Amino acid sequence: MPVRYWPMQNPIAQLRREVDRLLSGFADAVPGGGVLAGVLRGQPAVNVWETADALHVETEMAGVKTDQVDISVVGDQLTIKIERPDVSQEGVTYHRRERPVGTFTRVITLPTEVDADRVEASLCDGVLRIDLPKAEAARPRKIPVHVGK
Repeated sequence: MPVRYWPMQNPIAQLRREVDRLLSGFADAVPGGGVLAGVLRGQPAVNVWETADALHVETEMAGVKTDQVDISVVGDQLTIKIERPDVSQEGVTYHRRERPVGTFTRVITLPTEVDADRVEASLCDGVLRIDLPKAEAARPRKIPVHVGK
């Protein structure tokens, strides 16, 4: 039985190739997109956290104006739509162009019911913040304990 000799590969390079191979189709395989899928497609990453009374969402949107953002809440879905126009400049040669342009939509499934009528959003220093107050039924309540009979 012949024995083949395989030269030792650089373990870091081999790990990188394996990770690249695993992630190459991952963005399309994630149901609903997912965070990594959005980042891989050039969409802004989103942070979502919860307090006792509300959910909070933040995303970076450098160079985007308020009239280029559309936010909606339907049921347990928050939709953020961003329109970044492609500003063509005459006589310019780009050597690197990594900032995405076009229309991007992120749909985030909310972990709890929110009061859509009281949702507020603000855009400050390139960061969009959305505050989603929880619905009354989803808020924690203190239950009094009575002395037994």
